[in-house]
Formats: sequence, C-alpha cells, structure tokens
Amino acid sequence: MSIVLLGSTSGSVTLQEPAVAGTTVFTLPAATGTVMVSGNMPAFSAYRSGSQNITTATWTKVQLNSEDFDTASCFDSTTNYRFTPTVAGYYQINGAVHLSNTTDPILQTRVAIYKNGTSYRYANVNLVYPTYNIINDATLQVSALINMNGSSDYLELYCYEYAGGTPQIVDTISTCLNGTLVRTS
Repeated sequence: MSIVLLGSTSGSVTLQEPAVAGTTVFTLPAATGTVMVSGNMPAFSAYRSGSQNITTATWTKVQLNSEDFDTASCFDSTTNYRFTPTVAGYYQINGAVHLSNTTDPILQTRVAIYKNGTSYRYANVNLVYPTYNIINDATLQVSALINMNGSSDYLELYCYEYAGGTPQIVDTISTCLNGTLVRTS
C-alpha cells in the first residue's frame, strides 16, 4: 500500500512500503524547513592545480582551480575560488596549504578560512632560530564548523608567508579546501 500526498498546485509525494519483510521507521524532525537525508547534503572538495606565486607578508587567496567533486555546484573554481552553499546550516570545513620558499627559509606561515571576506579561523607556525634556517617547506591545516545562511555567505582559503625570496603555493595533493553540510539551521 502507498500513501500519496498531492501538492497544492502540482506534484506529489509518495510513501511506499519497503520491498522486504520487516518494519521501516521514518521519523521527521519537529521543525519547519528543508529535511535533509544522508546522500543529498551539499559536499565539495577543491584543490590547487599547479603552483601559485604569492606576495611575501601579505594574505593571499588560494586559487583552488580544480575540483574532486561538488555535489550541489556551490564551489566556484574558475573566477572567485569560493564556496557559496545554497542550503542554510552548519558546515564542517577543512583547509590545507603547502608553501615552499625557493630561496629563503620559511619563518612564519599561516593558513586561514575566510568567511565573507574576513578571517574566520586560522592556524600558524612561527619558526625560531636555529630551526628556521633549514626549513624551506611548510604545510598547514585549518578546520572549523561554520554556520552559513545558504544565500549570501561564502568561504575562501587564504595563506600568509613571511620571509624573503619567492614563496609559492605548491603540491596539489596538500593544497585543498573541502567541506560538507553537517546539519541544517
């Protein structure tokens, strides 16, 4: 037996019994809004394809120009290099940047998740003598649980490296940003 709910103007929702013996329980939350079920929550994974030069002692947006996946087409990997989800809720976001300074040792490195153009969470490493004179590469990671409004909020990945020389973002395996909706608002 099936239960069919007709929409007020068009469309319908059908609840159908399972094809196997047993009992299936489906519990809806006591809340108004969109019901998300496992499998249809927005998720993405973007990374940097190739090196990117950065300016020393300046926060630089990481141009994540490639995607492993983007289930809801919310990541822009061609123009703004940002995630703008269309579903309001709490998102688990993870970022990493691999920096290399080709001529000088890395002294201070930071990676940040920016929300709406402002630093939201960041991680940093400050190296001190004598360690810094032998370090030429650094990979930093940052993660945060971030509430997004589902319409205008956006996230970007930024990095900072303070030293002389010619710092670059390298290694497409290590430079990435990914996230998924954990729960709707």
